[in-house]
Amino acid sequence: AQEKKIFMVQGPYPIIRHLLRARGWVERKLPSMGRQLEQHRGDQNKQRLKTRPHNGGGGQREALLNPRGGTQPFLGTTDPLHYPWPPAEEEEEKEEEQCDEDPNGIHDLMSYLVRDRLPNFIWTNFLEATDHELLQQDHVVNHYARVDAFTTKEGLCLSLQNLPWIEQADPNTFFPRCYRLGTTDEREAFIEDFRLTAARSLLKLALEEAGDRVVRTKQVPNSAKGAGESHVSHPKHSAARAGSPLYPELVEEALEVCKQHLGVLRHQDIDRGTPSPCRTCINWDRFLQEYYRVAHEGAGLVLTRQQRKQCQNLLRCLAEQLPQLGMEGKLNVWILKPGAESQGRGKAGGSEEHTEAPDLGGVPPSLCSPGIVCTTRLEEVLQLARGFAAPSVQVGRWVVQKYVERLLTIFGTKFDIRQWFVVTDWKPLTVWFYQDCYLRFCSWPFSLCHLERARHLCNVSVQKWYKTSPDQDPRVPPDKIWSNKQFQEYLAQLGQADAWHQVLVPGMKAAILNALRSAQDQVGFRKGSFELYGADFLVGEDCQPWLLEINSCPTMSPSSAVTRRLCANVQRDTLRLVLDRKNNPTCSIGAFELIYKE
Repeated sequence: AQEKKIFMVQGPYPIIRHLLRARGWVERKLPSMGRQLEQHRGDQNKQRLKTRPHNGGGGQREALLNPRGGTQPFLGTTDPLHYPWPPAEEEEEKEEEQCDEDPNGIHDLMSYLVRDRLPNFIWTNFLEATDHELLQQDHVVNHYARVDAFTTKEGLCLSLQNLPWIEQADPNTFFPRCYRLGTTDEREAFIEDFRLTAARSLLKLALEEAGDRVVRTKQVPNSAKGAGESHVSHPKHSAARAGSPLYPELVEEALEVCKQHLGVLRHQDIDRGTPSPCRTCINWDRFLQEYYRVAHEGAGLVLTRQQRKQCQNLLRCLAEQLPQLGMEGKLNVWILKPGAESQGRGKAGGSEEHTEAPDLGGVPPSLCSPGIVCTTRLEEVLQLARGFAAPSVQVGRWVVQKYVERLLTIFGTKFDIRQWFVVTDWKPLTVWFYQDCYLRFCSWPFSLCHLERARHLCNVSVQKWYKTSPDQDPRVPPDKIWSNKQFQEYLAQLGQADAWHQVLVPGMKAAILNALRSAQDQVGFRKGSFELYGADFLVGEDCQPWLLEINSCPTMSPSSAVTRRLCANVQRDTLRLVLDRKNNPTCSIGAFELIYKE
């Protein structure tokens, strides 16, 4: 204890505890009475944490541990010690630390001896686990304050809007466009975007139809096709056409809207928002209803040769101005998300029509409402945003984001990438990228015609509630996890051996750095702190990574053999980076790589 080697761990981190003890550190354990009281008052604490207003700490719940021990677990309050609810980022397994073996009571004795000492190192699963004002400069804590500027969906959305003023970078090249529905200007901008996307999508669908009937248009190659690994399910437009015919001006209206939008884009100025092209020049309600018929109900379109050529030219010109025109597809799928959350819990998806409550199939209600909802209709997004009134989500704090429709799938299944990185300083900004990561698969095959959670939300905390679909390709791993090494081998089989190192990794690094720089001035900086983050990425058909979110408390509870190994490794290497390297700058830091230092 005289060597300033006292630590405190809160949360399911047995690896951290084991590694610190192996270094000769002494744990100052949390008060056992606090744990017992927590069990009796757990429901009360859960409800208080759900309804507590956010304090600017990245959406994580604030509690103050009494660093000098005593009878009160909290500093300045008589509340019992409790852990955050819901558990950080993904539903953690039952508290592993409670199974910690101490047969001779040695660790309990050592903890008793240091009960009145300040811990020199604190690792906790939520922000403000101790009063920073009581910490000495050399004490180490694994969180920064006010990181909600990039670890909540709302914060990341807002911060990246400001990126062009901070860096010469366009967030539209790595972050699917996103709007905060609680802000009038952004809600109007989303409505505008949805309409314009519908118009572009109609042109794409018209060309697809014309390609079937006249001369097939050249398709974007997808290396995974042919082997059954990558596909996008669309409504069959060749199906029998039912109902009243589409009004003849539909394609002409879409062409006119896209022409006006192209003119705006070519003269766009960073200092002003994009004006609304043709806001009232057509009946948008009628247009969208007809677009829905084409995109989702199989209604047919007939193009003249002149219109076909106009569609091709317009889309080619728009692609030069809109980095997301390729990935956005043609079905206009959007995702509604709780803006104040950043973590893989409480996610939900609707049925294809989104008009009835989804069959929960044994899934806890907490995973279904409120949560992420995929939808293809403008009126549903606006209605859902107004209709959700859950205690854990403040009214109006919802974001809507463009769904990446043209994504790379593996064996016909959607996946995402969990990528770790560590920030050890904000002044100067110092970022370490972990060179190992893992993939998370969905339980059901990917389809844009069906928007269930099991097909579209890759988080382990969501997928663990679903049985693997009988339609799932048997090559999808049973535990729904792959390492990045397995993914690299798969890419090599597709003839894309260089994609990982030349496209994916550079793209993920750039996206992470841009997100951090966009929020840098808002983070509560403290020397001696550090933080391990988990960034989630989707992969487009062209292997371009798309940043979805950044988690401030990435789960360390293993759900597979791959994550058991990788989670243990990243915790080991994080301690090497933030502790061992202080005394030995040349020591091994494992798989961490310094990618940025101002």
